[in-house]
Amino acid sequence: MALFSLLVAILVERMKLLPSGWQFDSVMTRYQKQFWDSQSLKSPFGVVIAIVLPALLVLLISFLLDGIFFDLLSLLFWVLISIICFSHQTLRIVFKQYIQAACRGDVQACYCYASELDSTEHLDVVDEQDLGRKVGQMVAWINYRYYGAVALYLIFLGPVGAVLYCTVRFYSEYNSKNKLEMPLVDRLQMIFDWLPSRVFSFGYVLSGQFSSGLSVWRQYGLSVNTDAKTIVTHTAVAAESLPEVGDAPLSVQSTLALLALSKRNFVLLLTMVSVLTIFGFVS
Repeated sequence: MALFSLLVAILVERMKLLPSGWQFDSVMTRYQKQFWDSQSLKSPFGVVIAIVLPALLVLLISFLLDGIFFDLLSLLFWVLISIICFSHQTLRIVFKQYIQAACRGDVQACYCYASELDSTEHLDVVDEQDLGRKVGQMVAWINYRYYGAVALYLIFLGPVGAVLYCTVRFYSEYNSKNKLEMPLVDRLQMIFDWLPSRVFSFGYVLSGQFSSGLSVWRQYGLSVNTDAKTIVTHTAVAAESLPEVGDAPLSVQSTLALLALSKRNFVLLLTMVSVLTIFGFVS
C-alpha cells in the first residue's frame, strides 16, 4: 500500500489535481481556528492534544476500515491521506515565481520570493550567487521536510505516522511565525526529525558525490545534537558540485543543481521502497 500510495500522491501533486482547500496546511489551519486558540496552546497538555488528535482520528478510521472489501477501502484511505500530506502547491508556486524573476533579471523579486520559501529563516546573502546557493539549500530542506520525511513516516508507520509528523511540522511553523513560544513543539520537531533527516540526507550522499558527501554526513549525522536542517543542507551542498558559471542566471545556477540532486534522491527513495516491497519488508 505504501508504494502505490506514494506514486499516486506524487502524480496528483505534480498534476495539481487537489484543490488548495484540501491540502494539509489548509486543513490544519481550519482545524486550528475551529478548535484551538493561542491561550489553549500555552500548556503542554493543550499542545499534546492538539497534535495527537488528527493522528488519533486517522488511527480510528483505519481501524474501522480494516478488512472491509478485501482492504480496498483501507487502500483508498492510504491514498487519500498520502495525497493530502504531499500536496503543497503554495511552495511550488513561490518557487516558480522565484525562477521566473531570476530569468528576467529581477533580483529584488528573487529576494522576496526566496524569503517566502522559508519564512522561519532570515535570508542573509551578499550577492546573487550566494542567493542561489541559499535557495538551493532551502530546496534541499523543503524536499526533505515536505516530501522525504513524510514519505519515510508513511512507509514505516502508515497514514497515522505521516499525519502525526505533518501535524508536528505545522505547529512548529505556526509557533515560529506567530512567536507564541508554545511548549514542547520545538522539542517534538527535533525528535521527529532526528532519524529521518539522517536517513534522507544519506540519500544525498548516494545520489551525488559520494566521498565529499559522506565526509560531511559523518561529521554532522553521527553527532547526536546536530539539528536536522544542518545535516540536510550541509550534506546536500557537499554532495553536489555547484556550478561557478553557466547559461542560467547566477541566482538559480546553484538552486537548479541542488534541485536536480533532490529529485535524484527522491527517485532513490522510491527505488528503495520498491525493493523493500518486493521482498516483503514494506506492505
